[in-house]
Amino acid sequence: MVNIKTLIFLLAIVLGYVSVLWLQQKPNKTFSPPEPAVACPVISLEETITPVLGTKHFVVAAYADNRDGRRTRIIGIINRHSGVKLYCVFCCGNRTFFNTTAEVQQHSDHFGFPYVTTDLLCETAPVCKSSHVMVRGPSPSAGNGTRFLPIQNQHQQEDEFPYEFTVCISNLFGNYNNVLQFIQTLEVYKILGIQKVMIYKTNCSQTLDKVLSYYKEEGVVEVIPWPITTILNPSHGWNYAKHKGDLHYYGQLTTLNDCIYRNMYSSKYVLLNDIDEIIAPYKHRDLHQLMEYLSSQNPKAGVFLIENHIYPKNVFDETGRFSQQAEWKNVPGINILEHVHREPDRKEVYNPTKMIVNPRRVEQTSVHSVLRHYGESYRVPPDVSKIIHVRVLLQGQLSKEDLIRDTKLWEYADEVIKKTNEVIKRVIESES
Repeated sequence: MVNIKTLIFLLAIVLGYVSVLWLQQKPNKTFSPPEPAVACPVISLEETITPVLGTKHFVVAAYADNRDGRRTRIIGIINRHSGVKLYCVFCCGNRTFFNTTAEVQQHSDHFGFPYVTTDLLCETAPVCKSSHVMVRGPSPSAGNGTRFLPIQNQHQQEDEFPYEFTVCISNLFGNYNNVLQFIQTLEVYKILGIQKVMIYKTNCSQTLDKVLSYYKEEGVVEVIPWPITTILNPSHGWNYAKHKGDLHYYGQLTTLNDCIYRNMYSSKYVLLNDIDEIIAPYKHRDLHQLMEYLSSQNPKAGVFLIENHIYPKNVFDETGRFSQQAEWKNVPGINILEHVHREPDRKEVYNPTKMIVNPRRVEQTSVHSVLRHYGESYRVPPDVSKIIHVRVLLQGQLSKEDLIRDTKLWEYADEVIKKTNEVIKRVIESES
């Protein structure tokens, strides 16, 4: 007669066998048993674009993302026409490797370009306390020589953050040299309550590079290297049929998504706008008051859409009030204080938007709206807040008389002039 201990032993074997079969049949989640890890060569956080060996793909950064299960999200740049299966290899705390199949989520906005911003989602095993991960192709040997990405956002919080507002500037490229507007915009940001500006830099002029160093030392700017031109032929525009290239607008969509995840647990809000755009509150003193109001009125919203409004750079204030700043004469760039006329709305045209987001509510973003998010989005009325965008005239047929005079920027003029002069004196004139 079989005793109880024998029955328990046999039952344990059967359950173990069934568990193995279940794991093998589970779709899109192929796990390999842990194997010994000799060492995990690590990529520095300064290295932002890493090739996946044996494939046409690249990875940018890895983030712990436990909002829908225990997963690691790796932001990458994937060739849409290459259907190679990808795997995550975790370097575990007990000095073993843990392999699992990556779920590939290509973002819906690629604008026809061959390469697209992509999320690689990999479930992690509780036994593997990993701080680093790499991505490999179908051949296990394809990972040889590849270094591991540090997994960021391991410590997650929901209420206390080092910063209230962070601005994400997707890229500086084309030897960007609009120095005066850059300085003025940074100083307006500071007045409005921005504490950090994260900039992805491909290249810029020597003068602007010195200005960036000044603001880095001040603790306002963080520069993320973005050497996209060394690995791909990025487009100069957004339309593949017109602009060609491998990837949309210097990888703008990739950097915006990466910036959200980099700041997910360090900033209460993240602003997604270009360097020549200022999200300005029109009924509140600063961004803190604006967001206190908007969040109280829309408690379920995590995405706030702000309308873009054009202030033509070739139309000047007729009074000349801020055009005679001697210190700015030899500084390249636009003086935004001179441009206080904006184009009127067109009833048949839907104004594009940029965003203020709660990064913990965003999963994927595009340029003008989010692609996937938690909760609701809210389009902010332009009389509450709008984007001041000093650029070329969009409605080319308009005369100056057709434009709307809007001197909102003049509210910040005294402080902007004072601070701009300080930066010019310390950074530019000192080098002359």
